[in-house]
Amino acid sequence: MTDVASPGPDPRSAIYVRGTFVPPAPPPGSIVGPLGWSRRHLFSSPANIAVTIFTILLLAWAVPPMLDWLIFNAVWTGENREACLAPEGGKVGACWAFIQAKFGQILYGRYPLDQRWRVDLVAVLFVAGLVPLAIPRVPFKRQNAVLMLTAFPVAAYFLLYGGLGLPVVETALWGGLLVTLVVAVTGIVASLPLGILLALGRRSKLPIVKLVSVVFIEFWRGVPLITVLFMASVMLPLFLPSGVNFDKLLRALIGVALFSAAYMAETIRGGLQAIPKGQYEAAAAMGLGYWQSMRLIILPQALKIVIPGIVNSFISLFKDTSLVLIIGLFDVLGIIQLNFSDANWSAPNVPATGFIFAALVFWIFCFGMSRYSQYMERRLDTGHSRH
Repeated sequence: MTDVASPGPDPRSAIYVRGTFVPPAPPPGSIVGPLGWSRRHLFSSPANIAVTIFTILLLAWAVPPMLDWLIFNAVWTGENREACLAPEGGKVGACWAFIQAKFGQILYGRYPLDQRWRVDLVAVLFVAGLVPLAIPRVPFKRQNAVLMLTAFPVAAYFLLYGGLGLPVVETALWGGLLVTLVVAVTGIVASLPLGILLALGRRSKLPIVKLVSVVFIEFWRGVPLITVLFMASVMLPLFLPSGVNFDKLLRALIGVALFSAAYMAETIRGGLQAIPKGQYEAAAAMGLGYWQSMRLIILPQALKIVIPGIVNSFISLFKDTSLVLIIGLFDVLGIIQLNFSDANWSAPNVPATGFIFAALVFWIFCFGMSRYSQYMERRLDTGHSRH
């Protein structure tokens, strides 16, 4: 179409009618893009402006010296403590050469060098089984879960500990990230089903079942984990028959699993109480029995509701694995602390470097679990509203 003119009352004037639409113009730069985002989130009010300016000044004060110590003035290579000592009149930052020298122990502890391939193989099998379970679109999830809960623990036991032709490696030699992951994964896998059963037991109408569940939960929640580990390591052997003993790591795994199950039970019980009564009545109206209604209707909804609480318990458990040091098991933090006593690496900046590296390891795993839980929340649409 083209613009046309129509005659008006005055032949000397004409009214022009546009025959085409005006092309859409882009939105102003002040409301879209980085500038628009900054106006909405950082400078939307006087209070927001003040907080933004204060934060920028704080970062300008803290970040440069932090980067200098962690990166620019850090020591990245070296054979001993001499590399991490400050020169005369100079300054030196983090001693990453210490981490590089002790990296094998941080991963495997004192596991024999010629047998560390077994730990690597277990790690590969674990990742190969976990990744398909974590990706929603990968098929055969049920079969994969059965393999991870049955075949993988058996294979991991014989590979890590020994047997079936492999030399035995006592758990006293395990350490570093190996112990951290063994304790955390075992506690996470065991605490979830135990927590579900305890939560159902606490809401049961059977007095004995309810009493046993309440006593169990309140007992384990009433003592700190460090006491549980101490009792499992020192006091439990005193109550066993003569000649009967459990491996120290096994005792720690049992204690951690039972302790975590008590907290998990309360988290899941909160989800069960959040389910409307109509859901229970609907399950009964369909003729479903107790376990059928729980498995098919109630528990799927309750577990979706408490995903943040469940992951919070998992993260707390992962960080609490550092407490196994009290019973002589050296996790990531424990093995780093143990190496502080190495005279070859006795330098002022070594302890701070070791603690920062341990914190980074814990943060990576905890942040990964947190982000995955948020992804699952969005995918399952557990929130009450979308923004």
